[in-house]
Amino acid sequence: MTGSSLKFGTSGLRGLSVELQGDAARRYTAAFIAHLRAQDNLGSGRVYLARDLRPSSAGIAADCAAAIAAAGLVPIDCGVLPTPALALHAMAGNGAAIMVTGSHIPSDRNGLKFYTPRGEITKDDEAGIAGALAAAEAARGDVVAANEHDAAAARYAQRYASLTTPELLAGWRVGVFEHSSVAREVLAQLLSGAGAEVLLLGRVNDFVAVDTEAFGDAVFAPLSAWVAEHRLDAIVSADGDGDRPLLMDGQGNFVRGDVLGLLAAQFLGADVVITPVTSNSAIERTGYFPKVERTRVGSPFVIAGMEQAVAAGGLRVVGFEANGGTLLGNDVTLNAVDLPALPTRDAVLPLLAALAISARAGQTVAQTVAALPVRAALANRLEHVPQERTATFLTALQNSADAEKFFAPIGMVGSLSALDGLQFTMANGDIVHYRASGNAPELRCYVEAATLADAQALLDWGLAAAAQAVR
Repeated sequence: MTGSSLKFGTSGLRGLSVELQGDAARRYTAAFIAHLRAQDNLGSGRVYLARDLRPSSAGIAADCAAAIAAAGLVPIDCGVLPTPALALHAMAGNGAAIMVTGSHIPSDRNGLKFYTPRGEITKDDEAGIAGALAAAEAARGDVVAANEHDAAAARYAQRYASLTTPELLAGWRVGVFEHSSVAREVLAQLLSGAGAEVLLLGRVNDFVAVDTEAFGDAVFAPLSAWVAEHRLDAIVSADGDGDRPLLMDGQGNFVRGDVLGLLAAQFLGADVVITPVTSNSAIERTGYFPKVERTRVGSPFVIAGMEQAVAAGGLRVVGFEANGGTLLGNDVTLNAVDLPALPTRDAVLPLLAALAISARAGQTVAQTVAALPVRAALANRLEHVPQERTATFLTALQNSADAEKFFAPIGMVGSLSALDGLQFTMANGDIVHYRASGNAPELRCYVEAATLADAQALLDWGLAAAAQAVR
């Protein structure tokens, strides 16, 4: 689709909703099915659909359903549901799946996340879909799909309800920042079932894009006041489609996603951890995990690393991204509870893990995090930066002379990793990492430093210096 904003990024197809709805969604769905058919990977022939709460999502889901039926398969409507819940239900039914969501990006954009009967697609699958697109035709008409929302929601809730006990969080007061996340009901249900007193906060009727890595966004401004006002032990939330977690401790501090992923891996007893280069360097320093492997940013890269680790004999392979979305590569048994593999990002697991570890140790979330050898790390992004400007900026910084001049105000560059974007480790051990967003016109900046104040100063400098270079 020449000239279109639609493209595959770090997790699925993304672009302007007005360009996706209609023929484009129908053609991409047809191309996805053609790719599965060519791979003899249609499973049961049922294709499960779910969506987030964006204004365009229901219409796009209807487009996908029409294309599924036109291809001779059976569309199953799972309604408004977290992405991991859709994946879990589809895998249980040996069916493919499509989630209609733009995740955390602005509401004028939307996307499709594709799943084979075995789980989230890989980069090879993306190439196969793109290759089948030219011959794909847009289906005409509409269909009424069978509805399995209640069964899918119940399956997902039961997966995690069995990991907790009714007294686990007794005495805890936990707020659920609802906004427009499709995970808000299940979070409240699970926390109540674990004995917590749950307060529902901040629900909105219109869709609000929530980036769980951008703590400075205005949407998060009320949270610390809620902690104080309601005497909360924590606030939990997730992004729009429920695959990226958010946690604020009882002192009003956000817990970074990669720390949540680390705690989830600890909770699961992981022997292999797969995580992108943007995750905190403390993961190796904990010594909790026999093997840690780094990847490029994006769930397809994490999944590829997990598949390799499982094939190499990993028994408890856990992946997570810097945003905290946690993936389980094996079927595992935890406290006599069987937990099937779920190789897609999940927000609920890391949130439950962090609270459970803290409660069982008789300590606060803040105390749990403070016990980890985590360097202070922050991240934010410059919005509305054309991707060509970001590319020019990153290309220039690959030149050592240009990088030396750019970083001169804060010190000397010690080393550079170009695994994904450019990660500069300074001579004093501080880290500044720039990379382009995979699905939005944004330049992201990640930093690590010895203290939170140092990290904030480093992030402020990193964003300001980059803004001057790209604008």
